[in-house]
Amino acid sequence: MTGFAEYELQEGDGGTVLKLTGPYLVSTIGPIDEDLRVIEGDIVSVDISDVSEIDTVGAWLAREVASRLGAEVSGAGERAQRLLGALENIDAEDDLSAPRLPIWSRVPESLGEKVFNLRTGTYGVLSFLGALLTAAWSLIRNPRRFRMVALVRQAELVGVSALPIIGLMSFLIGIVIAQQGAVQLAQFGAETLTINLVGRITLRELGVLMTAIMVAGRSGSAFAAQLGTMKLTEEVDAMRTIGIAPMEALVIPRIMAAVLMMPLLGFYASCMAIIGGAVIGDVMLGIPFWTFLARIQEVVPTYDLWVGLIKAPVFGLIIGLAGCYHGLQVHGNSEEVGTRTTMAVVSAIFAVIVLDAFFAVFFTELGWG
Repeated sequence: MTGFAEYELQEGDGGTVLKLTGPYLVSTIGPIDEDLRVIEGDIVSVDISDVSEIDTVGAWLAREVASRLGAEVSGAGERAQRLLGALENIDAEDDLSAPRLPIWSRVPESLGEKVFNLRTGTYGVLSFLGALLTAAWSLIRNPRRFRMVALVRQAELVGVSALPIIGLMSFLIGIVIAQQGAVQLAQFGAETLTINLVGRITLRELGVLMTAIMVAGRSGSAFAAQLGTMKLTEEVDAMRTIGIAPMEALVIPRIMAAVLMMPLLGFYASCMAIIGGAVIGDVMLGIPFWTFLARIQEVVPTYDLWVGLIKAPVFGLIIGLAGCYHGLQVHGNSEEVGTRTTMAVVSAIFAVIVLDAFFAVFFTELGWG
């Protein structure tokens, strides 16, 4: 016995017998499924007396092979007989598709479900924000209850641990912007404006935006997964039972860490992108590395830096809220953790991009365009 489903053709007095051996389960019949379906010849019987284990899929396969070859299934034990009996009145040509409602019923029903889910989601978000504001006010009135150690730990996870990946990605993005910008601007003899392009676009837009996307994928998903797992294992309920408010102990430190770390990470990402652009400027354009950096200070207006620094904590707040909200909405099973984690990342990135568009119009109206 090899632990896998096997078969062999045995010649007997009454004719050829297809003998099945080993476990015939959905997890073991894959390797021989195609082989069994192409067997041809005069087969009188499909013998399953040496099948060690069988499930519905294995019984279905044996029955289908026997039916195609015009043979009969023999040697079935009690369990196999029961499964074959259950499959007896099922035809492979039957329509197995699920019944569907007509379109005039299906569309309104689907629309109604979406409206109801929107209403439920709106209530959930408002409840979460209300609980968060209540917990924040409670901490302001009782600052000794604030968990500074938890905040420092979350700041380390959100900020310090993310430095390598954010630095590398930003450095590469700076290289791409400088290289592509230099190629396009060279057509107009303006390749020296690559310095302006790299400086303004990284400090104002891409530095903080790419950082927000990476933090949402890294820390926002971690918030949702951690809180969702704690919800499933009833750790959140246990905290409430012993008098610890989950909002104060779990949610506020995470949101504050995201808000505080985003400006630092955004500025760090912009610096790394500028360094990447300076490397390309030195290699492709012949602009010395330090001259590139010095020119950045002259061609980039100060308000570009402020635009990035003002947007960063707002993006951090959105990421923290999305991660913690979806984490605390987990219920049922572990699959829900994965679903909510994905929703946290998608909703955070969507909100960040929408807000970035709003900020672009807003700062242009202020004259910081």
